Amino acid sequence: MIRNLGNIFKVEDLRRRILFTLMMLVIFRIGSFIPVPNTNALALQQMMSETQGVFGLINAFSGGAFTNFSIFAMGIMPYITASIIVQLLTMDVIPAFARWAKEGEVGRRKLAQFTRYFTIVLALIQSVGVAIGFNRITPGFIEDESVWSYALISLTLTAGTAFLMWVGEQITDKGIGNGISILIFAGIIASIPGTSGIVYEALFTNESQLFLSILKVVGLVLGIIVVVAACVYMLQGVRKIPVQYTKRVVGRKMYGGQSTHIPLKVNAAGVIPVIFALSLLMFPPTIASFWSGHPVADWIIANFDYMKFGLGMVLYVVLIIGFTYFYTFVQINPMQLADQMKKNGGFIPGIRPGKNTSTYLTRVLNRLTLSGALFLAAVSILPVFFIIVADLPQSVQIGGTSLLIVVGVALETMKTIESQLIKRHYKGFMHK
Repeated sequence: MIRNLGNIFKVEDLRRRILFTLMMLVIFRIGSFIPVPNTNALALQQMMSETQGVFGLINAFSGGAFTNFSIFAMGIMPYITASIIVQLLTMDVIPAFARWAKEGEVGRRKLAQFTRYFTIVLALIQSVGVAIGFNRITPGFIEDESVWSYALISLTLTAGTAFLMWVGEQITDKGIGNGISILIFAGIIASIPGTSGIVYEALFTNESQLFLSILKVVGLVLGIIVVVAACVYMLQGVRKIPVQYTKRVVGRKMYGGQSTHIPLKVNAAGVIPVIFALSLLMFPPTIASFWSGHPVADWIIANFDYMKFGLGMVLYVVLIIGFTYFYTFVQINPMQLADQMKKNGGFIPGIRPGKNTSTYLTRVLNRLTLSGALFLAAVSILPVFFIIVADLPQSVQIGGTSLLIVVGVALETMKTIESQLIKRHYKGFMHK
């Protein structure tokens, strides 16, 4: 393993990409401590300590930038929301978007450009709402309540989100892995020391229950290890569909005749459905919290909390399952895959080419996706059980959601590095 890690720095291009990614992450962490002008972060931290669970996950994803109310306080969440909306609009909702989605690389560039513009609009709207809402529920949060002060705060937060969006795209192009996922990964990792401190204060303040606290910590560590192992097992699971290609003569050469397979992952969508579900589920209570005290706002805050047994958890599970199916079939189109196999002379043994192949692939994908979706939903609600069993405060964001994202991003990044090493005749991490 150590030798394989050393091989990374023997490849100049790979070394440059990794160093570039690390440099971008350092910039991300530095920006998490640069405060927004004319704001009082201490007042916000006091409010966060009293209001558990509402903004905890946003703060976890941003690596503490939210409680510091830094220029990166809103993180990359507006970009994720914009991506969700744009992908939904490509499902024949807007003809132009559906046409762009089928135009290959040119169409993807147009959709990416629209997503950037839409991100700026969403970030500007959310930043105005955040500035006004926090000043309402936390008197003294904004030191100067003039229009220009609100404008400066909103523009600063919007610029921070736009900069993070640019950083994510730069990591994707010039670094290692998916830039947006890497930023979320870094935010979660950076929040681990703070979460550990909260767990320590909650469990070890009472010396009379020291033995019980040690048992709780051991149970939490064992639970996290089991969840990590389950995540790796499911994220690596693949169903191989055998494919046989017929022999055909083109000119004086013979093509085909070989056997291969189509690797269908049990969880083809990865951690994207969890991030999408969280983005949509957290939006209503976040907005409603700015009008806390109103009956409708209080009902939304109480019932949309996925960290409690009730409507919020049910919606969370339904959204995860729905987004898992949606994202899987966006990535893998059975009809298009069956047409490509038919054109190239390929067929699945025992299945007729064409419509029958498409039906068979759809049936297999439905079963695999159901298993993957149920696994994602089960792992994502594990924090509730951890918190209840260990009697921890609700602000502790441990368990499935964060672990699933961390493990998924780590596996994808490791595969990217391994493919680069194998391409240059070095052994990867998974090879002996």
